[in-house]
Amino acid sequence: MKAWILAIGLILTPAALSAQEALPEAPVVNPAAASELEAADVPAAVEAPASGLDPALYTPMKPTPGIGMPVDGGIDFQEQFSETGQTAHWINNVILVPMMVGVSLLVLFLLFWVVFRFRRKANPEPSKTTHNTFIEIIWTVIPVLILVVIAVPSISLLAEQFEPAPEDALTVKVTGYQWYWGYSYPDNGDFEVISNMLSVEEAAARGEPHQLAADNRMVIPVGKPVKLLITAADVIHSFAIPSAWFKLDAVPGRINEKVLQIDREGVYYGQCSELCGARHGFMPITVEVLSEEKFNNWVRANGGTVKGEAEEPVVTETAANDATSETAPADAAAATN
Repeated sequence: MKAWILAIGLILTPAALSAQEALPEAPVVNPAAASELEAADVPAAVEAPASGLDPALYTPMKPTPGIGMPVDGGIDFQEQFSETGQTAHWINNVILVPMMVGVSLLVLFLLFWVVFRFRRKANPEPSKTTHNTFIEIIWTVIPVLILVVIAVPSISLLAEQFEPAPEDALTVKVTGYQWYWGYSYPDNGDFEVISNMLSVEEAAARGEPHQLAADNRMVIPVGKPVKLLITAADVIHSFAIPSAWFKLDAVPGRINEKVLQIDREGVYYGQCSELCGARHGFMPITVEVLSEEKFNNWVRANGGTVKGEAEEPVVTETAANDATSETAPADAAAATN
């Protein structure tokens, strides 16, 4: 049997080699062209059309330099425009930073003092003391007090960030896709806005920072709580707006809820903050905060309905014919009398 298998193998080997030689060579692809094709394939199916919104109803607001965006040479958090953000900024600057500086200087002083005071020349016969009750009490109590001072405002801030939205709050559903964002407004006719990053030229033409500007923005009213329902369609993303102290993961198959309230009109930028794939760095977040009147006009411009606004009754042809047939006998009787 082995001899037969070996013989068949020897017979088939030349045919396999000739077939392999006859195979065409793999095409050589230009890496630049391949990257362009890849970039074109990803957003092609999700490319949002030009807004084409009625300029009488809505015109995109121009951003204010340094507001709602990072600044060159900045060493602090971005200026905060939400209540929770202002509280967190205060905790950082008034409690945490002074405490970190104080502890660091104290440890540095103790280090130099030990090096100088207990050097071999100044202390030829080292002490054999192994315990000091007073010092042990101090270095136990002081860290506990530090942790209490940090914990009290931090826990309060954490609870404040996850307070449920009021019943009359506007609801916006945020969906993360690879690699763009979608904003749905279920309270306003359930229309969806697809948001893609602007190119360098488009961002410059609109006076917006590149890699932060988007073609279509998420628009919300100023000074009012907005209930964000955040999810994802494919992988984990993270919806983050630094100047509003807002960040929440978008997880497929799960809806996370958090309240966003920004107390000043303007344009606020963020980015996906969870590594989500090849174009993770190219799915910015742009939030435009408008007065309630301008927000309602933006909703109408997108074909939505204003929450709480009475809708005009729709009269069908059947209902109109029924109404005509009911009023006809009455009109005839009135004419006879």
